[in-house]
Amino acid sequence: MTDIVSPERLALMSVLVPLVGALIIPVFRARPNLRETVTLTTAAGLCLVTFSLLGQVLSGERPQLTLIDVTPELSVAFKVEPLGMLFALVASALWVVNSIYSIGYMRANHEPRQTGFYVCFALALASTMGVAFAGNLFTLFLFYEALTLVTYPLVTHKGTPEAIRAGRLYLLLLLGTSLVLFLPAIIATWMLAGTLDFTPGGILAGKASPVVLGVLLALFVFGIGKAAVMPVHFWLPAAMVAPTPVSALLHAVAVVKAGVFAVLKIIVLIFGIDTLSEMRQSTWLTAVAATTVIGASLVALRQDNLKRRLAYSTVSQLSYVILGAAILAPISAIGAGLHIAAHAVSKITLFFAAGSIYTARHLTEISQLDGIGRRMPWTMGAFAVGAIGMIGLPPTAGFLGKWFILQGAMQTANWLAVGVIVLSTVLNAGYFLPIVFRAFFRAPPAIGHSHDGHPRETQGEAPWPIVAALTVTATASVALFLFPEIAFTLSKMMVGR
Repeated sequence: MTDIVSPERLALMSVLVPLVGALIIPVFRARPNLRETVTLTTAAGLCLVTFSLLGQVLSGERPQLTLIDVTPELSVAFKVEPLGMLFALVASALWVVNSIYSIGYMRANHEPRQTGFYVCFALALASTMGVAFAGNLFTLFLFYEALTLVTYPLVTHKGTPEAIRAGRLYLLLLLGTSLVLFLPAIIATWMLAGTLDFTPGGILAGKASPVVLGVLLALFVFGIGKAAVMPVHFWLPAAMVAPTPVSALLHAVAVVKAGVFAVLKIIVLIFGIDTLSEMRQSTWLTAVAATTVIGASLVALRQDNLKRRLAYSTVSQLSYVILGAAILAPISAIGAGLHIAAHAVSKITLFFAAGSIYTARHLTEISQLDGIGRRMPWTMGAFAVGAIGMIGLPPTAGFLGKWFILQGAMQTANWLAVGVIVLSTVLNAGYFLPIVFRAFFRAPPAIGHSHDGHPRETQGEAPWPIVAALTVTATASVALFLFPEIAFTLSKMMVGR
């Protein structure tokens, strides 16, 4: 496609394609088949556009495009760099699978306002592409805020009092942290460096004292609330009231990934790993990440609701990315990049499985899942693969990110990080493996009988689009372990290796 359309225009198209889709979808609100065909076509089109940029980035090119010059020094601009390319590939590919899943889920559960759902989903992907390809902090901030606003209707989709409360918390924490902390950090960076452009090696070397840079880093880390670092993580478990495809969007495709992506990109391309390492700014950030990883894992152990356990698992797993960045070793930053991709495919599989169980059997609690693997083998088989990925064991992609982060921790003698990785792996096993054991190795409850004395029919798997989607993502978790070259190369290029 780059032979026909320039890479710069492809970067712009990555935002425009889902925007156009969002405009067309409502035209077919009364014809669901056509509406969902537009959704799938838009998702496939975005995926094609994004993958068309990959060859240019791997060959060393960095397509750039300025959309609007706000001032001579400040612009809304795109730049396709390796980490953004990795994030865009993950988000666009998973949107295709999530769209297939959503069709099966929304229809089977007779969800209301399905047209608005698909419109907001498309707008969320447009914002995500803007975050991925942002050429400077100003552009990143604009699309980051847009992502919050367009996903709010998805969080409140059910319209229940609980959903409305969750939506208010969602807006309060995400807008509050970004306006009170993130935006001042951007302004301070501009005043110190005179630019907001993402630059290999960073832009803040020699611009301020270690104390000032430490405070600035804290503003970024806690101001990017989508990264769900404790104590600004409460919005994420609360948002589980949303339909499962939305949970998948929040946890795997866009929202939280935008958060940890932004933190990692700022550490590598605004501060610079070498600058932070020389100024010894890793200790407190390691402690914050460690607290989140372990604390959220301990909370997850106590959750009986399946989606809430998965939500606290996400809070924990996200901070592996923060931990990998905090270690301030190139190899651990590579591991952080790999973990963004690995967590996406594994966690979306787990949420897909949770939605499949709800659709087929209307079960939401882990204590209700005895023997369900015998009745839903595809769903629970995929769940087992996703769980292994979250624990970080081969042959799943989750092993790769953890392994490189662990190597970086050992190279830098960061024994706190080493201990956190080991302990959290044990805790991950502690809250995932019992679910798999319960599903496959406990006897299912007795089948009830109808009024005439005959056994009541029990449904097997959920509708085929749901099962097909979770099978694809589980397979992707293994495939990313076996063929990690693209993700690994992009992560290496991010740190200049």
